[in-house]
Amino acid sequence: MSSFVLQLNTFRESLAMALAAIRTSKLRSVLTLLGVAVGVFSIICVMTAMGVLRNSIEEGITQLGSNTFQIQKYPPNIGGDNRGRFRNRKDITYEQALAVRDRATLAEAVGIEDWRYNKIVHWQGQRTNPNVEVAGENLDGIVTNDWTIDRGRSMLQQDLEMARPVAIIGAPVAEKIFPSYVNPVGESIRVDGGIYQVIGVFKKKGGELGGNQDNLICIPISTFFSRYGRSDSDIHILVKALNPAVMDDALEQARMILRAARNVPPGEEDDFGYFSNDSLVTQFNEFTFYFRLGVLLISSISLLAAGVGIMNIMLVSVTERTKEIGVRKSIGAQKRDILSQFIIEAVVLCELGGIIGIVLGVLGGNVVGLILHVPAVIPWDWVGIGMLTCSVVGLLFGVYPAWKASSLDPIEALRFE
Repeated sequence: MSSFVLQLNTFRESLAMALAAIRTSKLRSVLTLLGVAVGVFSIICVMTAMGVLRNSIEEGITQLGSNTFQIQKYPPNIGGDNRGRFRNRKDITYEQALAVRDRATLAEAVGIEDWRYNKIVHWQGQRTNPNVEVAGENLDGIVTNDWTIDRGRSMLQQDLEMARPVAIIGAPVAEKIFPSYVNPVGESIRVDGGIYQVIGVFKKKGGELGGNQDNLICIPISTFFSRYGRSDSDIHILVKALNPAVMDDALEQARMILRAARNVPPGEEDDFGYFSNDSLVTQFNEFTFYFRLGVLLISSISLLAAGVGIMNIMLVSVTERTKEIGVRKSIGAQKRDILSQFIIEAVVLCELGGIIGIVLGVLGGNVVGLILHVPAVIPWDWVGIGMLTCSVVGLLFGVYPAWKASSLDPIEALRFE
């Protein structure tokens, strides 16, 4: 126990001397730890930004309900637009979607939808910006999109059969055109010259990458066809599997049904795309992998350069403090005491730089979240990795100067001028 207390006191003394040495040479210390701070900053900033984007995507893509996948003409493509090479694909028709709905035995619900974009919603002189999406949905479309009714009611089978001009609106649309004292349910809105009675308001879900997936109105798909026609419709099919265990089988079954309906020859690739929440997150991680790898490589080079700088500064410090080392040895300091003093000083320099880099990196990375209006993120795993890396850099590049200091002959050190 006494040995432990002695070692603890020795460590405290070495730490105090290291901090005193850093305070004595403020400018040199700042310039030394700046290299470490830059390297750690670049890593933490990028990883924080990636965390913000990943969380935004994971929250935003919950536009699909659980155990749900979507089939559409184009495959999803995060980070670019690959539609050009698939432009000649035929649109998915309503009849093909009905075939999936009627024959998919592993599906709990099959949503069928079509969309029109950049529309303006009017109500008694009030109007939205031209950025509202109009969704034509069947009844299962409400379930598979994971939409929840906040006020009013959902669509009924009679609404579809009779192509009633009714609409469920998103919360942002209601907030934009209806005053707080007006209940939207029962009011009539106008879109593209068509009049629709509001029967409900959706609960907010949030948005992906700063977007707003709530900025929409939903009408029966039969009403949608009567308003916009079916000749240029590109149907989306949303399939909710019976349970997670049959998710893959449900996807395979839906693929086979749609391939048969679209007369895709055996052996040829699908002429449609599909995705789920998990597949989009996986695609995002794959897309950003090499970018993150590149940043790690560049940051590692920066940390290596910072480590060399620390070694040089520590060697200079050893030379300047040769007499101090001689005095300490002459009054009983052991070789290990001098060694630990200079190693601790190098590690403390690196850790201070690391703390500065981490703080600035987290703040810088969350600027992305601020721009996209998504919650802030602190990548605790990378914070830990950053601090550990700083300790390793300090140890590696502080060992030689510390060894050199501890190996000085006390008599020669006392004579040094």
